[in-house]
Amino acid sequence: MINPSAYGWIEKFFLEQNFSNQSPILDSIKFYESTRLTGFLVGYTTYFVTPINIETKGWSNEEFSKLALLNTMFGVYQLIENNQNQEDFIKKCIAFYEKLHKKSSGLLDKILPKDSPSSNLEKIIATRVQTNENIVSKNFSHILTNALLFIDVLAFKKFLQYGKISEKYLKRTEEIIVKTVSLALNAKVTKSKYDDLLQKLFESSVRYSKFNKAEMGSLDDVDLSFFTDDYEKFYLIDIAGMSMWSDAKMETSEENFLYKLANKLNVSIIFVQKSIKEMGDFLTLNKSEIPYFNFSNPVKHFYDHTTHNVQTLISRNKARLLLEISQSKELMKLLAQSTKRELNADEKKKVRNQILDICKTIPSLTIFIIPGGSLLLPILIKFIPQLLPSAFNENLSSE
Repeated sequence: MINPSAYGWIEKFFLEQNFSNQSPILDSIKFYESTRLTGFLVGYTTYFVTPINIETKGWSNEEFSKLALLNTMFGVYQLIENNQNQEDFIKKCIAFYEKLHKKSSGLLDKILPKDSPSSNLEKIIATRVQTNENIVSKNFSHILTNALLFIDVLAFKKFLQYGKISEKYLKRTEEIIVKTVSLALNAKVTKSKYDDLLQKLFESSVRYSKFNKAEMGSLDDVDLSFFTDDYEKFYLIDIAGMSMWSDAKMETSEENFLYKLANKLNVSIIFVQKSIKEMGDFLTLNKSEIPYFNFSNPVKHFYDHTTHNVQTLISRNKARLLLEISQSKELMKLLAQSTKRELNADEKKKVRNQILDICKTIPSLTIFIIPGGSLLLPILIKFIPQLLPSAFNENLSSE
């Protein structure tokens, strides 16, 4: 049985599947739609489209994501190259990631000359999967895990077609996707305070770009001409639709948003209708297996569970936190005043920066400074004033 956490899992995957006795994937649309049904597009793979069924009992979401990324990239390779040469596929995967990170030594340092190509690819895939899930999956109850990992597949497809790729492609792709998701959430008829958190979860998944909500505008303001490949267009529609499924239903205005998006992308209404239906079917058929769909309000679940974990971290590090905070009279004063009044933007920035500096000195709290940590920092700041002795609160807030 394949174990994506054990050395040699890629070679074992190809050995067990025996692709040499299979015909290459030729139908691009069918392959995309089959991939959608697995859940990989929205970060929750439940099975794999492979010639031979894979036993996944006991697998973690990270292990699902590893094999899903490999298998989907191999499917794209078959579509573009019209063959199933696994050695060439692995070679081109490594070349792709080398091109993508030619200015970054962090990833390339993992590729050692003494390792086999498949071993090198295992390390790269582990790095790609872990990048997006450290903050959400490993330390806290998760809603989105690797929700944007399919962008790697889109970039790999471009690389195979044109022989080159750059971080600019991923940056621009991320910007369009996150902006569109934000607009999709804004189009919802019934909104809750948790929708904003869902948006932040998407924003925390980006690796190459920054998102400015103040510049959000409307769908008419989004330049979608950058997306020329069908998979880019399909994925944007699917991920926007997925974001509006957070309340497990699709209103007419939300459907209209997707139709408008499809029109701007020159994608047929039939595709949108099928996307909406299959997202609904995915929810219905797999909600008992997928944490995202297994709660009446999954984002509320994330918020509540995360709040509990942050409180636990604060409790365990209370003495050290108080010691560090007490060394800054300004921070003490601002925290005390935050219990009496709303801090202005400049004051909030000072509190945030000083709390981040403190987190850097306490090992257990470095979680708040790694990628995605900004999502949890407001929750931390919310509870810190409760640590302050009442005497400090009274004296400092009155100064």
